Amino acid sequence: MSQVEVGGGAAAAGAAPESPTFSSAARAGVEALLGPVDAELARRYPGDSGSRQPVHTVYVPADAFAADTVATWGRQALEALDTHAATPAELAEALGVPADDLITEVHARVRAKLLSEPIEDLRIDFEDGYGPRPDAEEDAEAVRAARLVAAAVADGTAPPYIGIRIKCLEAAVRERGIRTLELFLATLLEGGRALPAGLVLTLPKVTYPEQVAALVRLLADFEERAGLPAGRIGFEIQIETTQAILGADGRATVARMIDAAEGRATALHYGTFDYSASCGVSAAYQSMDHPAADHAKAVMQVAAAGTGVRLSDGSTNVIPTGPTEQVFAAWNLHHRLVRRSLARAYYQGWDMHPAHLPTRYAAVYAFYREGLAAAGARLAAYVAKAGGDVMDEPATAKALSGYLLRGLDCGAVDPAEVTAVTGLDRRQLDALCGR
Repeated sequence: MSQVEVGGGAAAAGAAPESPTFSSAARAGVEALLGPVDAELARRYPGDSGSRQPVHTVYVPADAFAADTVATWGRQALEALDTHAATPAELAEALGVPADDLITEVHARVRAKLLSEPIEDLRIDFEDGYGPRPDAEEDAEAVRAARLVAAAVADGTAPPYIGIRIKCLEAAVRERGIRTLELFLATLLEGGRALPAGLVLTLPKVTYPEQVAALVRLLADFEERAGLPAGRIGFEIQIETTQAILGADGRATVARMIDAAEGRATALHYGTFDYSASCGVSAAYQSMDHPAADHAKAVMQVAAAGTGVRLSDGSTNVIPTGPTEQVFAAWNLHHRLVRRSLARAYYQGWDMHPAHLPTRYAAVYAFYREGLAAAGARLAAYVAKAGGDVMDEPATAKALSGYLLRGLDCGAVDPAEVTAVTGLDRRQLDALCGR
C-alpha cells in the first residue's frame, strides 16, 4: 500500500500527518454569527462611565428649595455633630464602634466634609415631597428652581449633581410632570446658558417600560428643538412599584426599562416606602433591610450589571432629632443601614434630614478607610504578580481599584495614601478598573 489512513484522511506512507485546522469558511461563519452579538454586547453593556458617583441624594421639596439650601444643610448637620458627638469618642458611642484611630480620622474628615461639601447630589422634588398644587403655582416654582440652580452653578455653590424629580407619567399627573420638566429645562437654557454638567432628572413610580420610552421621546424632541447634542439629557429611574421588578408576563421589568431608556438611564433608585407599601408591608416594618427590599434590589443589581447604570438604595424615615439618647439611636440605625448597603454594593442612598449627613459620611468614610491597607496590598501584589495570601484575578483587581476610586471620589482617602499602599496613581487605577 502506498498510502495509509490517518485521522480519517489520506497521507503518504512514512510522512507526518498534517494537523487538522478550522476552515476559512468555518471561521467566516463564526464571525457572521457573532458579529451582531459583539455589537449588542457593546451597546447593552458598555461598563461604568468612570465618572464620580455621589454617595447620597438629598431630596428637598421644591417650595423649600432656596439659594442657601446646601449651606443650611451643612450648618445644621455640623450643629448636630457638635451638639451630640463633638469628640471621636462620643461619635464612637453613638455608632457602637471602637473609639480607635479609625474613628478619630473619620470624625475629622466628617467635620471637614460638612464644611466644604455637605451635599453631593441634590434633588428638588416636585413629586411626593411637593404634592398637587395649582398649575400656576407649580409653573412659577419650576422657573424659580431652574434660575436658582443656574445661579448656584454659575457662582460655584451648587453641589456636584443637582436636578429635579418630576411627577410620574401616569395619566392623572402626566401633563403636569411634562410641563414642569419643560419649564425647568427651558429656563436653565435662558440667555444662552448651557445645561449644568451635573444635571440629573428623576422619573418616579415607573411601572412599564413604555413610560421610560415616553420620556426618551420627550427629551430627544427637546434636544433637537434646543440645538443640544442627541442624548445629552439622561435620567434616573425610580423603582417604587412591584411592576417595575416583575411584570405581568413574569419578566424582569427593570431590565426592559434600562433597554427602553436607549442609553439615557443613569441610575436606578430604590424607593423604600412606596415599594414596601406596594408589597403590603405594614408601616412599622417598611425598611431598607426588609426581605422584600433585598429581593427588589437584588433584581435591580443583576439587571444593571455591566450596563453603566448605577444603583442607589433608599432611605430611613427615622430622624436624628431630640435628646442625645434619641439622636444616638437614630444615628446607630442609619449608620448600620448605610454600612449594610455598602457591603451589598449599593454605594449611594437617600438622606432625608441634615442630621443624617454625619452618619452618612461616617459610615462611608470608615468603609473605605478600614479596607485601604488590605485592598492596596492585594492590588499591589496583583500588579507585581507577586502572589500573596490571596491569588486575585483581573475581575478582582477591577473591583479593588473601583473600591479605591470611590474612596478617592468622596474624600474618604487621599491620593497620596492610595499611591503609598499600591504604588499606583489615579490614571493607573482607572485603567485597572476598565474605565
